[in-house]
Amino acid sequence: MNKKEISEIRKLFTKERCCINRLTGCYVDADKNKVLEFREAFGSLPEEEMYKYLDIFRKALSGSIGKNLFNMEFPLEQEMGEGTQKGLLTLRDSGLKEEAVLEAFYDRMIETWYHPENYLILLIHGSYDIPMRTSDGLEMDDASDYVYNFIMCCLCPVTLSKAGLCYNAETNSITDRIRDWIVDMPEQAFLFPAFNDRNSDVHSLLYFSKNTKELCPEITEQLLGCVQPLPAVQQKESFQAIIEETLGDECVYDVVLNLHENLSEMIEENKDNPQPLELDKAGVRSLLERSGAPQENMERFEEQYDEEIGANVTIMANNIADVRKFEVKTPNVTVKASPECASMMEKRMIDGIMCLVIPLTDDVEVNGIHISGEASDHAEDVL
Repeated sequence: MNKKEISEIRKLFTKERCCINRLTGCYVDADKNKVLEFREAFGSLPEEEMYKYLDIFRKALSGSIGKNLFNMEFPLEQEMGEGTQKGLLTLRDSGLKEEAVLEAFYDRMIETWYHPENYLILLIHGSYDIPMRTSDGLEMDDASDYVYNFIMCCLCPVTLSKAGLCYNAETNSITDRIRDWIVDMPEQAFLFPAFNDRNSDVHSLLYFSKNTKELCPEITEQLLGCVQPLPAVQQKESFQAIIEETLGDECVYDVVLNLHENLSEMIEENKDNPQPLELDKAGVRSLLERSGAPQENMERFEEQYDEEIGANVTIMANNIADVRKFEVKTPNVTVKASPECASMMEKRMIDGIMCLVIPLTDDVEVNGIHISGEASDHAEDVL
């Protein structure tokens, strides 16, 4: 799913456009006991409750693709026989109305996912009558050829509110606040099937993780049977390791600066594309070569990429580049600049010491204090 498709489904989780027809839940304690189960027609919920549930479902479709949201495909073996795809299809096609199907899903989730505290398993079923769109993107609400039937599962921690004092309106006094068990926003969630090309794609799903540094293999691999992608932080660390190992002694300032500028340019050119920019092994190699990596060093690249990332694995450009800043760090000094000013920094040998030279303008501050004289007397300062 791309940004536009995710946004289209996310807009369904509002009171005006809501297409959810069934809500079920299972409240589980820290000892993995089912404390409460419930099933509701979503439209019959009190309005205040409905809004709070919709907030949870919108949160499960928030964040960036490749950081919080991940498109996952089922391996072929999971689409055959009694694979994980069949279980999800059975759950969807039941409309969340068959108790035995729900119990089997809850049991498997409780058995698979470890959570040290109480949590709530939320499941919804929805039916979206997909409106046709004109060539200029306008929706035709009265024209539709397909219905997108889907389920979404959200795993929400349930935590005890903090102790404290509160105002009691009935007694007009300050009293001890009653501590309640609060349902938090989801830590993990998935939407099945995926909404690709504005239609159902039963071969894929969309996965949400609140934690961008680490995903949950118990759910992604064991429960859903999908191949877990590299988390955003790991993509960046692996990319950096590839650069350092491939270039070796040739990993110099000018090459890394070119790498940053070329990657930022590629991201900028792709900004209007609803599909985020992905780089495969060939794309990363081309980026290195354009940035000035010596050809003889590229012999190490193939091995390093396969080892750090995987031969057939792609990485998100936004995960490996920080387009908002350019940073140079030494053990004692860190210099940060906006990307468009990165080329102003110059590496220069002064008195036998390699220095970073930064031109100063007439508008210079030191600890918030405007200084004068030095900027005009000295064209540049040396850090």
